[in-house]
Amino acid sequence: MRVVDTSAWIEWFMDSPTGAELGPHWPARGDTVVPTLVQLEIAKWAMREASEEVADRLVAYTETCRVVPLDTRIALRAAELGRAHGLATADAIIYATALETGADCLTCDRHFRGLDHVVLIEKAAR
Repeated sequence: MRVVDTSAWIEWFMDSPTGAELGPHWPARGDTVVPTLVQLEIAKWAMREASEEVADRLVAYTETCRVVPLDTRIALRAAELGRAHGLATADAIIYATALETGADCLTCDRHFRGLDHVVLIEKAAR
């Protein structure tokens, strides 16, 4: 199982060079874990960069995956991880969701560099 971080979803949706690099690492829908926070971030990005219709389609796609809501256990683990690794709240929640579900995390976000159970595909220079 694999949590796909918002940064990776965006690169994949944009079909960027980095998105192409993500392809071999992208999990099957049944193996994709989607934190509800990622749904929020995807919707926010799509509404800003495209339209509400695009946001609806992207979120609908994520709903075909395994959606994991933020609960107290994940929130407390995120607090610990944020403190231990200097992660921002959103990154800590995404990483905690991965660890709590026994998944790894696919990301393009350098903030995750060096963390266990992370597959980091850094963004190509633009």
